[in-house]
Amino acid sequence: MMQLFLTAIGQVLLIGVLIGAGLPAIFAFGIRFLAYGAGGDAEVSHEKPHPLGTVLGYLCIAIVLAVILLGIAIIVSSGFGYHVSFEHIIPTFKKG
Repeated sequence: MMQLFLTAIGQVLLIGVLIGAGLPAIFAFGIRFLAYGAGGDAEVSHEKPHPLGTVLGYLCIAIVLAVILLGIAIIVSSGFGYHVSFEHIIPTFKKG
């Protein structure tokens, strides 16, 4: 019983660290990439713009938004008696 308890605590801790520190870090990298992509006054060195930085910045922010929306979808779907299934990688709503 103690091993099951410690396994569950470890899983909660891992998810807490990933969501609690991981998402803000990805968002911060996204903002940094956007500044790198903009160049000029957004950068300390006033370099020319880098389009790859802009693409990476928007990608990071899109990942954070997708995780937030997925979390909201899981919470709302449970209120309506559904659960989110990841059987085929893409999240789907299932009754019950």
